[in-house]
Amino acid sequence: MLLSIACGKISAARGGKRINIHMKKFTGLFLLLFSALNSFAQYTHQDTLRGSITPERAWWDVTYYNLFVAPDYATKTISGSNRITYKITGQPAGTAMQIDLQEPMQIDSILYGKERTALNYTRNGNVFLVSFPSGYPNGKTLDSIDIFYSGKPREAVNPPWDGGWIWKKDAKGRPWMSVACQGLGASVWYPCKDHQSEEPDNGASLTISIPDSLSAIGNGVLKGKRSMGKGVSEWSWAVSNPINSYNIIPYIGAYVNWDETYAGLKGDLHCSYWVLDYNLDKSKMQFGRDVKAMLKCFESWFGPYPFYEDSYKLVESPHLGMEHQSAVAYGNQYKNGYLGMDLSGSGWGRNWDYIIVHESGHEWFANNITTRDMADMWVHEGFTTYSEVLFVECQYGKKAADEYCQGLRRGIQNDKPVIGPYGVNKEGSGDMYSKGANMIHTIREIINDDELFKSILQGLNRDFYHKVVDSKEVEAYISKKSGKDMSAVFNQYLRSTRIPVFEYKIEGTKLAYRWTDCNKGFNMPLKIFVKGKEIWIKPGEEWQSTKIKELSEKDFSVDKNFYIHVNKSN
Repeated sequence: MLLSIACGKISAARGGKRINIHMKKFTGLFLLLFSALNSFAQYTHQDTLRGSITPERAWWDVTYYNLFVAPDYATKTISGSNRITYKITGQPAGTAMQIDLQEPMQIDSILYGKERTALNYTRNGNVFLVSFPSGYPNGKTLDSIDIFYSGKPREAVNPPWDGGWIWKKDAKGRPWMSVACQGLGASVWYPCKDHQSEEPDNGASLTISIPDSLSAIGNGVLKGKRSMGKGVSEWSWAVSNPINSYNIIPYIGAYVNWDETYAGLKGDLHCSYWVLDYNLDKSKMQFGRDVKAMLKCFESWFGPYPFYEDSYKLVESPHLGMEHQSAVAYGNQYKNGYLGMDLSGSGWGRNWDYIIVHESGHEWFANNITTRDMADMWVHEGFTTYSEVLFVECQYGKKAADEYCQGLRRGIQNDKPVIGPYGVNKEGSGDMYSKGANMIHTIREIINDDELFKSILQGLNRDFYHKVVDSKEVEAYISKKSGKDMSAVFNQYLRSTRIPVFEYKIEGTKLAYRWTDCNKGFNMPLKIFVKGKEIWIKPGEEWQSTKIKELSEKDFSVDKNFYIHVNKSN
């Protein structure tokens, strides 16, 4: 997922005394209640249906999606089908199954069983409730349904942030189509169980029907291409690993392909690149320079690329980029930085292609490790933004990485907590990118052991391999593996908008210090320097002091890798 840039700024995609006393109390309570109701009212019943595990979702678990789609560029419509294979994990809620498909898309029919029985269904906004025969599931543990659908899907306004189906033309006037739907949801174009916790356990296939003059690219490995006659061909792709529904994406255009092999930690990794025909030479220069360097760096820090069986792909897209698993969307115009810009302002971000590095970093954090709820998206974006820092470190050294990470702070808004509301399919603050990365950088400093820090990053990708998690699990894992209780740090940076202030004063050889503007009980240790010598202190909310030889203002400094504010007290 990408943060957005607007107007040169980073924004990421708010009649007596006794009676008077009683009235004040009443007014205060009323305002408190009004605020709570107003906060609650901003989320609709549709938000809850989309963002929570309803009873009609809870009893079944997707094992495979077998998708077919045929787009019509002239009418901006699509038609298709999805065979959903699923495990039955509980008793159906009134024999109803929740299927998500957003308006104005329509389900045409749903067929079930060997007899191809047509099932009844009712619509509630973006949700369909499918009815099964009485007594279902009759001892079944694995089953499937075929859903046929059609319509004019929501058209993307400003992809990937304001997403949907993309109908564009390339520089030569030829059709160029794709989808960007993170947050908005895969149900914007195909029927599915559209919740971030739900990944088909055994993968998915996607068959795309297109004119012979174009190529159709999907996730994973090309399983076949066949002519259907009358100028139409079908391309079939498949992944064998679990995949988030928003990552399953078609790319349709005048593509050409080239390949290379990366000798990685699990053997040879097939790297495949699909670009518009007139950009072939540019892609060979840009991808050839950054992809292998990125893979080497990330495998060193995070462990093996998580989807060797499904290959690594970059596909030129009609939007800036997105982390589509094993088919990463690339639209950075073959420029270094973020469309030529360095988001950090440090200068280091202009030396490499932001989209290649950032969106590929998501293969580990978002695609391998996925959060159950969008509220915890910092796990995706914070760690992936930090992957940029690590790439800079791999290429240019630790000092450059520190400068890059510190530079990212200029985009932090501290407008609302990084963790959002649960159960309504909503993210927290866009600060999840840069603030999340700087929190991780701060934690790295607290751990003070880069080999241990690296082992934690590798351990996350190993122990949560192809799993869904929540923020608390990740937080607890880091605390346990580091041997340090990081709960106060996580609470401060993820659940508060306040940045802790290190307040200090120097009186002779005595350094007095404390934390202010922080959560109650905040006691994060801090690294300071006196005449270049590293010293660790542990401030609290109350003033405390330490005697330090040769202490003076000109020889005193605070480690800039800690994301804090520093204030000298008089």
